[in-house]
Amino acid sequence: MMTAANIRQGQESAFPKEEYEIRVIRARQNLVEAGIDALVITGPENIFYLTGQQTPGYYTFQALLLPAEGDPVFVIRQLEYFNFIANTFIADAEVYQDGDEPVSFLMALIERLGLAGKRVAIDKRGWFLPIFVYESLRERLGVVHDGAGVIEKLRAVKSPLEIEKLERAASYVDAGMRAGLAAVKVGASDNDLVAAMMQAAIGAGSEYMGMEPLVSVGARTGVPHGTWRRSRIGDGDPAFLEMAACHDRYHAALMRSAWIGRAPSEATEMMKVCQEALQVSLDTIRPGVPCEVPHMACQRVIDAAGYTDNFRKRLGYSVGISFAPDWGEGAILSLNAGVKTELRPGMAFHLPPALRIYGRFTVGVSETIVVTETGYRTLGTIKRDLLEV
Repeated sequence: MMTAANIRQGQESAFPKEEYEIRVIRARQNLVEAGIDALVITGPENIFYLTGQQTPGYYTFQALLLPAEGDPVFVIRQLEYFNFIANTFIADAEVYQDGDEPVSFLMALIERLGLAGKRVAIDKRGWFLPIFVYESLRERLGVVHDGAGVIEKLRAVKSPLEIEKLERAASYVDAGMRAGLAAVKVGASDNDLVAAMMQAAIGAGSEYMGMEPLVSVGARTGVPHGTWRRSRIGDGDPAFLEMAACHDRYHAALMRSAWIGRAPSEATEMMKVCQEALQVSLDTIRPGVPCEVPHMACQRVIDAAGYTDNFRKRLGYSVGISFAPDWGEGAILSLNAGVKTELRPGMAFHLPPALRIYGRFTVGVSETIVVTETGYRTLGTIKRDLLEV
C-alpha cells in the first residue's frame, strides 16, 4: 500500500470512524436481506455515505466493492489516492493509472476476493454507471444483479451527526439568501444577485454546491429552472431566487421571491396560495404519515385556488448528501402522490411550492425541514413574505 508520511488516514473525514462502521454494518445487513454477496457502488453519494470519500474528480471511474462479509475495498485513480487516504478510514485500494482500464482492476478485485461466482450486484439506476462498465461486468460475471436502493434506504433517515451538517448548511443558505434579497434593485442584474448569494454563502462556510443557484429576473422567472444570464432588473420586475449550500456534502436549500415596486394582484394572490400550501403541507408532517400526504395537502390548496395548471410537480424531496448535478436526494424519497413510504424522525426534506404563469413570472417559497418525533423542525430563518422593494 502506498503511503505519504504527511497525510494521516482519515484526517479530513466528515465523521468519526465509528459512524462509518455503523453504516457499513447496516449496509451489510441489507445485502444479506437482499441475497447479495457483494455490491459494486459507483455513485459518489453512496460512496461518501459509507466511507467519507469525496472529490470533484468523480468524473473518472471510482468504485467501492462492499462484500456481505469482509472489509470494503476501493478501486480508484492514482491521482485521487491520497485524497482517499485523507478522507476515509478504508485500508485497502486497487489503484489504477491514467491509461489503464479500471474495470479490469475491479474484476481482478472481485476475483481475488472469491466473488466471481457469487451474487454480485450494482446499482442499475445509478447516474454514474456507464453502459461500458455494466456490459463489461456482465460479460465477465454472467449475471449482474440489481442493488438499487440497498444503500439509499439507509440514507433516508439522518443520524444526529448528519442533522448537525444540515443545520450548518441551512445557516449558509440563510446568509446567501439574505444577501441575494438585499441585492434586488433596479439596474442590478441576475448575475449581481447570484454573485451576492454565492459570496455570502461561501463566506459563511459553504463548500461547492451540488447545483447552481436558480436565479432569474423579469419575464425569465416564468421559465422553470432558469439561471442567471446578465438580465437587468427594471421597474415592476419580479425576481426569483433559489439556492442550496453545503457543509461536508450535506445540502439545505431555500426559495424566495421579490418584486420591484408593488407586485400585481395576480402575483400577490399566487404568492399567498404558495405560502398557504407550504404551511398546510408542513402541518401534516409527523412520523407515520405517508410521504404523499403533504403533497396532497399542498395540491388541494392549489386546486381550490384554481392554479392546478400552474403547479405540475411534486411538493418536495429528500435532502442530504449531494454531488453535482443535483442538490437534493429526490431519487431516495419524494413528497409526491403515490409515495406511500411513511415519514420517520430524522428524515429531511426541501419543500418548494411555486406557481408560474409561464413566460411571465414565477412566485414561490420553500423551507428545508427535519422530521421530529412529534412533527417537523424548520432549519431556515428567512421570512416567507414576497419582498417588495
